[in-house]
Amino acid sequence: MKDANLIQRKNDHLDIVLNPSRAVHSARTGFENWHFEHCALPELDLDSIDLHSTLFGRALKAPLLISSMTGGAARARHINRHLAETAQLLGLAMGVGSQRVALESSGQEGLNRELRDIAPDIPLLANLGAAQIKGSRGLDYARRAVEMIDADALIIHLNPLQEALQKDGDRDWRGVLAAISQLTATLEVPVVVKEVGAGLSSAVGQRLAGAGVAMLDVAGAGGTSWAAVEGERASDPRLRAVAMAFANWGIPCAQALRDLHHSLPTMPLIASGGIKDGIDVAKALCLGADLVGQAAAVLHSANTSAQAVTDHFQTVIEQLRIACFCTGSSNLSELRQAPLRYSGANA
Repeated sequence: MKDANLIQRKNDHLDIVLNPSRAVHSARTGFENWHFEHCALPELDLDSIDLHSTLFGRALKAPLLISSMTGGAARARHINRHLAETAQLLGLAMGVGSQRVALESSGQEGLNRELRDIAPDIPLLANLGAAQIKGSRGLDYARRAVEMIDADALIIHLNPLQEALQKDGDRDWRGVLAAISQLTATLEVPVVVKEVGAGLSSAVGQRLAGAGVAMLDVAGAGGTSWAAVEGERASDPRLRAVAMAFANWGIPCAQALRDLHHSLPTMPLIASGGIKDGIDVAKALCLGADLVGQAAAVLHSANTSAQAVTDHFQTVIEQLRIACFCTGSSNLSELRQAPLRYSGANA
């Protein structure tokens, strides 16, 4: 019954996020307050702009991560196949959805070596929730998650708000930081920690850096509100009201990114949470990101075909390339130095 409930929850999440009538994207990312200074004389060949990067020893053709989306539901298999095919074709990184169901049940739903066979050359990131790494089984779970897909790193996702709003969610978060510290000290691959849409603060980032985490994903507010998703799932009006009060909760993506980069200037950062296009990608890179992730923005494409996913990311890459061109940046290092002005309420 527990497995069935987990799988139903995953299916509910997919149904809600894929339904345009469900209002689960209400907060702002903060990127709308930042604007590049246009360069009218770039003196560059647009087609020669270099977008290459690296992650965990593997080459990337563009600094993009196909962020963790789904795991557990049967239909996740074709979604993840479509994502992996695009990641291999375009040279992008990919993170899988939570592997909890795959580890705790007989069905892996495509979260196995199949993904590595499809995408042998890309950085592939495994994924577990904070609750799964606590206790005596934590290290075993982590190793199995990595081995299952031959991953280059393991993402630990932090979702305290979502768990607090879920019926039967994980409510006891004592010991999570200690468990992360144990993983970073013993796991054979780097550990990445991400939020799931409410953002990482500088204070939390510093604690995670002290625990030996290799990379942080800010996963700020502005993308999918998992509080709103849980509100949409709730059949009890009282539980729905509790959840919906938190629909706009969180640190906007741009703010979380800027604050973390300021307080931890040498920590590699992933920017995710409402990234809508290649211009947002360029802004995120300029504000301190090493890599930029998208999830919900590509989920509809992923549910359709690999070609739809490829078309989506080719559009994002072309937008990023033009943003480089129109800031006079021949590569990502120069883009990170391009003039970016704040024009928000406190400008």
